[in-house]
Amino acid sequence: MTNQKPIKEIKLGSVRAAIWQNTLENGRVMHSVSFSRLYKEDGAWRDSTSFGRSELPLLARAAEMALDWIYAQPSVESPQAADE
Repeated sequence: MTNQKPIKEIKLGSVRAAIWQNTLENGRVMHSVSFSRLYKEDGAWRDSTSFGRSELPLLARAAEMALDWIYAQPSVESPQAADE
């Protein structure tokens, strides 16, 4: 397992979208996004993948911003090709 870092992070309040880039065997680039919520417990920062009602608008905006960033990348496959 490699300790890979996201190619891009979007942070809105306590919500984080991490964008990952993977190169497939055929040379095509694929992106994926993981979402997390940061919180402090017993003086230590932790993260969770569950979101409360107040974080959902931030989650939706972070997802929209991640999608915009991915579509702005020149090597991303077209949405039609991804659906095939």
